[in-house]
Amino acid sequence: MMPSPSGRRPLENLVMSDVDQGQTPSAVAPAPSNLADAYRAAFRAHPAGVAVITADGSDGPRGLTASSVASVALDPPVLVFSLSTNSGSAAAILGAPVFVVHLMHSGGVQLARRFASTGAPTIDEPGVWATLPTGDWYLPAAASVLRCRPLSTTPIESSTVVVAEVLDIVLGTDRGDPLVYHHREFHSLSERSRLT
Repeated sequence: MMPSPSGRRPLENLVMSDVDQGQTPSAVAPAPSNLADAYRAAFRAHPAGVAVITADGSDGPRGLTASSVASVALDPPVLVFSLSTNSGSAAAILGAPVFVVHLMHSGGVQLARRFASTGAPTIDEPGVWATLPTGDWYLPAAASVLRCRPLSTTPIESSTVVVAEVLDIVLGTDRGDPLVYHHREFHSLSERSRLT
């Protein structure tokens, strides 16, 4: 196995249940050949909630799909996410004094797919956009809508980590099954997926 440029290399994949039971762990599959590939593989197998983040730009609202949104604190409410600065919409979000984080349910999968591509919907498409009392554009089809202001941004390689305070919240009337991203596919969590 070749070490990565940093000198780190992924550990062999192990059966953790063996470790839990005090047995000698057994290898299950060869690990990727470098740390970057192993990192991608690890997070590809880690499901994450899906959000669409939008901000008003000079030519109307812009947005992107993100699976990195997480809660940080409750009082005041603070969240965090990262975005790729290679995205055309990243500049609009990073430059906005306020942006809107939409937590999506499975009924919004087509919107999530559109914002994940370059074909984000325009404001004249019927039934997609509405405005908050503050005048900010938002997606009423989302399960929850969080209007935020950035507290800090931290560039890391080709990404930027954004920490933001939640200013307002709108809970959607249709809060269907949660939408998650796993192994490069969108999935719906339903009651059938609940473990007892």
